[in-house]
Amino acid sequence: MLTISIIAQKGGSGKTTVARCLAVSFELSGRSAAIIDLDPQASATLWGDRRGEDNPPEVISTALPLLDKTLAAAKASVDVVLIDTPPKSSEAALAAAKAADLVLIPCRPQIDDIETLPATRQLLELVGKGDRSFVVLNSVPSYRPRTEEAMESIKSHPKGSFDVCSVTFGQRAAFGDSSVVGRTPSEFDPDGKASEECEKLHKFVKKIVSM
Repeated sequence: MLTISIIAQKGGSGKTTVARCLAVSFELSGRSAAIIDLDPQASATLWGDRRGEDNPPEVISTALPLLDKTLAAAKASVDVVLIDTPPKSSEAALAAAKAADLVLIPCRPQIDDIETLPATRQLLELVGKGDRSFVVLNSVPSYRPRTEEAMESIKSHPKGSFDVCSVTFGQRAAFGDSSVVGRTPSEFDPDGKASEECEKLHKFVKKIVSM
């Protein structure tokens, strides 16, 4: 059983988007998945409600004190659990990272997001997960040099560098449009660029964890 935690101190970085896309991609590939939603805003949970009760992945809304119990129950019934965490909550991020086999940190290619990464690095080092984590660039503009600059900045940040996932999520309408109907781009527009990016991230994760 694989546990993937998705953390970021910055709000709006794309944590829920990454969690949903990966969960559905695993389901479509024949691996059962569930999302544990620790965020009080409950974006993943509301997406699950729009999706429908009999349409996996299951989304489980829970509070931080119940994480261990919720995770144990999920592990008994699915192949992959993704933990979606709230922003600005070091306690939730720490607990989620500690429970994870792999940590993904969504980040937009802009200074406000990148400046939060050193604090996330310190948090991961506390639980020994620094070498099992990757930044995933989200909302990437079509102007490639900006993305490349962001990647280099993250890889060489003097206060705490990160490995950067080779897969990026672009600024694509399909991510938002699919969420409206409780879907992901892989289902909403399977031949589109956003769907392709979801599948590439899915394959990246499987390669990293030897799945």
